[in-house]
Amino acid sequence: MSDDGGSRLPEDLEDVSRRQFLMGAGGALTAVGAAKAAHNTILGYGELGMGTNLKEQDLAAVADGNLRPSYDETFGSVRLRIVDEGVALDADGDRQVLGFESTTDDEARELDAEYGLDGRLTALFADARDLHAGDYTFEFSQPSAFFERMEAADARPDAVTAVRERYDRTADPNIVGAFAETEPSDTEALVEGMMTGFREHGHYDVPRYVAGSVEDNVIFGAADLRAPFEDPVDFESLLEADSTGLFCWELVYRSMGAFQAVGPWDQTVPMAAGYVRDSRHKHAFTALLSAVRENGTLRLPVTFVDYTHSTLYDDLHTTGLMGEGLTAYDTDHRADEIIW
Repeated sequence: MSDDGGSRLPEDLEDVSRRQFLMGAGGALTAVGAAKAAHNTILGYGELGMGTNLKEQDLAAVADGNLRPSYDETFGSVRLRIVDEGVALDADGDRQVLGFESTTDDEARELDAEYGLDGRLTALFADARDLHAGDYTFEFSQPSAFFERMEAADARPDAVTAVRERYDRTADPNIVGAFAETEPSDTEALVEGMMTGFREHGHYDVPRYVAGSVEDNVIFGAADLRAPFEDPVDFESLLEADSTGLFCWELVYRSMGAFQAVGPWDQTVPMAAGYVRDSRHKHAFTALLSAVRENGTLRLPVTFVDYTHSTLYDDLHTTGLMGEGLTAYDTDHRADEIIW
């Protein structure tokens, strides 16, 4: 990595451009590693009995695997936390624990009114109890159906807060807004805005992908061929650069930060974002989760988006043929793990 933040080729490749390297590496990959690359990237979505996909697999079990509710928020002089077996309320030096097994909804409601929490404690207690007990149901759908589902629903922003673990309010909302050209609180607009932002300020890093394919499938890790193509991919760098190469996991990290840049109670649709790992294809994409309560039951609507496909299709000028590439809840994606 050069002092100015750019990337350099190894000394023995200094006189070879990235395009020339890509051509040479692509030839080597075709000659030696094409079968392995196809095995990694194409097969395994249900074809030939070699795997499965989001529509066919036990997706609820995958979504539930890393869902570990946590909550620590302060409202005025009152701090609310999820602790073992209950919700802790700290105020004015006093601490009370509302046990999931020992406290009633009416008692939680009384404390809520006493401390002027405007229903927040009541909702958090009920939802945290269900999350703790595993008493909830996932609902999986396309992004359009997901947002339609949430339009008239009784959204539960504090339950969403309890699901968030990574990249929660770590990105600057103003920078996210500049990148996506929309308010980060408008979650439906942000889905499209992030797609546009990645297309405008970045591209899928095909040279790094080819270098990695050669590294993995041809020289079997004997040298790090990806490093020369790596550039800073934080939001500030993306906005400053002409166009930065991005990998799938980098697109997921940035999207998670964007969707969680503001608190769920400030979003048009409360949102938690997850990292979906497809180990079979060495791919990653983004899960979006919200929470509603209907007839006393906690339900967790979930959808999936893929900014790798939407960026790459635009790079290759194939959106007219392939579509936007954003929607990921289909038979061409699979999930081995979802990390909230």
